[in-house]
Amino acid sequence: MTGILVLVLTFVILLAIGVPIAYSIGISGICTMLVSIDTLPALATYAQRMATGLDSFTLLAIPFFILAGQLMNSGGIALRLIEFAKVFVGRLPGGLSFVNVIANMLFGAISGSAAASASAIGTIMGPQMKKEKYDEKHSAAINLTSATTGLIIPPSNILIVYSLASGGVSIAALFIAGYIPGILMGIALMAAGAAYAVRKKYPRMEKVTVKDGFSKFFDALPSLFLLVIVIGGIISGIFTATEASAVAVLYCLILAFLYKEIRWKDLPGIIVRTCITTSIVLLLVATSIGLSWIMSYENIPQDISNGLIGISDNPFVILLLINIILLFVGIFMDMTPAVLIFTPIFLPIVTSQLGIDPIHFGIILIMNLCVGLCTPPVGTVLFVGCTVSNLKIHDVIRPLIPLFIIMVIVLLIVTYVPQLSLWLPGLFGY
Repeated sequence: MTGILVLVLTFVILLAIGVPIAYSIGISGICTMLVSIDTLPALATYAQRMATGLDSFTLLAIPFFILAGQLMNSGGIALRLIEFAKVFVGRLPGGLSFVNVIANMLFGAISGSAAASASAIGTIMGPQMKKEKYDEKHSAAINLTSATTGLIIPPSNILIVYSLASGGVSIAALFIAGYIPGILMGIALMAAGAAYAVRKKYPRMEKVTVKDGFSKFFDALPSLFLLVIVIGGIISGIFTATEASAVAVLYCLILAFLYKEIRWKDLPGIIVRTCITTSIVLLLVATSIGLSWIMSYENIPQDISNGLIGISDNPFVILLLINIILLFVGIFMDMTPAVLIFTPIFLPIVTSQLGIDPIHFGIILIMNLCVGLCTPPVGTVLFVGCTVSNLKIHDVIRPLIPLFIIMVIVLLIVTYVPQLSLWLPGLFGY
């Protein structure tokens, strides 16, 4: 119990005084170790755990997918996906809201980054929606919430992190499992956008001719084909997720040059941005892995498990409590450390006590934390969405509330209907 108190108090205090989260995790982990281990062994052990935690072939996929996302963000892919989405849903009530959601689903799935998706799609869709008299605040809210669907729909860096934290759950199975929940979330957000558009009597877009529709489809087809290459290659066993990430970089680079959106002189800047993002992510991974080890050493997961079982042995209630805890965690903690810290805590509970498949729990965990990306005070997607829309955070809170409710409803449906996550992996033999 002493270890839990030291961990929670130091972590909360450090965050409250503005210490960056990676340092907060590392310092609180070391302070927790000092409760039961001498100073020198504690420091050496934590450093060793950080180093060995990063010694993973699977983690190589993260910088490659980040680089692929940067190339897509600069390579004109977002605009082509938006034009492609307009062909199918532009004429529906609130058509631009539909386009925003579908474009985010596609771009987020291809890039694997919610922040990149919110930035790329928001930058293009914001002015277009404003021109058609859409409410700027609601448009920004739709953009940033739908951007999180790309973390559920594969390929997704955070699902790779969960695979690492869970002790080796199949990345291919996790990727396949994310399709139905991610699409379900997108449909729910589109329904919300349509309801708002009907109430506000927003205009429909002009009808797209068959010739123009085919032109836009074939223009976007090379970008969409990346999903086929990456996911198809992983499922068929042609290459691993890490190898698939390298293939994605090569494909995106070729595509960007074919679209003539990137020149050779642009590559150094893209690589520098990739290195900065990668270093931030991997530092979070390293400190979180160290913290996960000390929590296991102090029997913190077992204490929390006993506490939850002591409250109730009803699977419905325990899952609800875990969802509430994760939603709360997502408000104050970035997604990567949250996955690395709370997977070792909750995964043994749900698998041994409730009999839940670790693939299903991975989707539940990620969907919970996606909500946190859109909430203050540390919601990275919220900040990006507001920045590209030139709005203050308090401007979008009100239109975000009904979208939060919709996201939580979809989360609960996925939580209590496991086949939504497990049917496709089972179909492919996982």
